[in-house]
Amino acid sequence: MAEFEPRVFSGVQPTGNLHLGNYLGALVRFVELQDRFSCIYCVVDLHAITQAVNIWGGPSELTRAIREVTAAFLASGIDPQKHIVFNQSQVAEHAELAWVFNCVARMGWLNRMTQFKEKAGKNRENASVGLFAYPNLMAADILAYRATHVPVGEDQKQHLELTRDIAQKFNIDFAESIAENGHGDAFFPLTEPLITGPATRVMSLRDGTKKMSKSDPSDYSRINLTDDADMIAQKIRKARTDPEPLPGEVDGLEHRAEAANLVGIFAALDGRTPADVLGEYGGGQFSTFKVALAELATTKLAPINDEMRRLLADPGHIDKVLNDGAQRARAIAAPVMAAVKDIVGLRPHGG
Repeated sequence: MAEFEPRVFSGVQPTGNLHLGNYLGALVRFVELQDRFSCIYCVVDLHAITQAVNIWGGPSELTRAIREVTAAFLASGIDPQKHIVFNQSQVAEHAELAWVFNCVARMGWLNRMTQFKEKAGKNRENASVGLFAYPNLMAADILAYRATHVPVGEDQKQHLELTRDIAQKFNIDFAESIAENGHGDAFFPLTEPLITGPATRVMSLRDGTKKMSKSDPSDYSRINLTDDADMIAQKIRKARTDPEPLPGEVDGLEHRAEAANLVGIFAALDGRTPADVLGEYGGGQFSTFKVALAELATTKLAPINDEMRRLLADPGHIDKVLNDGAQRARAIAAPVMAAVKDIVGLRPHGG
């Protein structure tokens, strides 16, 4: 089987404020992976426009959100010099390879994608073609760099499985041409998931049974990365809890969604296990625990907020980071796309 250079790819959509769930579930992991892999981190702005304009806010809001996500990458500790940070629409190979994958993927595969069903809801017939075919673009995002690993949460595992299916079908359908063009027995890798830890599903501060989301109408349901220290502390104080003391064991969190969420957030922010946290705070009241959690959260997040504000005050710097990243990303993706054209026969060999 062909050998591929280890490489991580991941992206974040620029739709609304990034929040604590994005930080613990994605950005912390992105930073950690820098020590082990060559990483490409992308603001996936083409994905943002797959839904109605009122969802992503229109052109000026999209531009602002692209810069804000980039600022969050940098403020969280992603190094744009050692790794690549860019926005997807600046590298045309993403869209070009996505069309090839539209012709490789099968309708039945896309019909099984649960996220499309959730996002389209009852208005399936009015959903954009882009929303339906978005998993093919996601596959192109990854495979334009022949990335070997992608950090994913539970809600993205199905899309990565589709990416693997597309890669495998391409490798099989064009096996003879792949070999003739000097690429051995496979052109695309079967990308492996890097499953993130238990903090990937940070839940709403108002309802512990629902995932923390930027689409929730209540701003008090989430901690935004743009919240200052006072707002972070206020939201934690107002977070919903139950009247019982914190349990002493993890088993005691069963059927106590809000308690489990706050303990999980504390553990993730402090690099500990929920059992360790309950060993210290178990048996105590939420009022005491919330004070400690607010202090921990502001200590961890306030510096990120401050750095994001500093970066956003200089949009020219952010744009330079994105432009430099796009040039470096294009240098990887362009030869891959050229090879795909040779393999498929979209141009004379070597032309």
